[in-house]
Amino acid sequence: MLFETQDESEWRVHLRHLHAGPVRIDWAMTRIDTLCGRLVQPTTYRLSLFVPDPVHGPGREQSDH
Repeated sequence: MLFETQDESEWRVHLRHLHAGPVRIDWAMTRIDTLCGRLVQPTTYRLSLFVPDPVHGPGREQSDH
């Protein structure tokens, strides 16, 4: 996970900084979740990065196990 908050304004600021900042991330490899809390818990905003499986990564064959 790259970032998580329950503050929507903090979430928006963080995303703006990622888009405008010097460090570039591969947005095709990210996952953005909005976990709706309803009445019991507050809404949570989460930014995650997919990590390739080193055993079945690009260029490797999958076994039948």
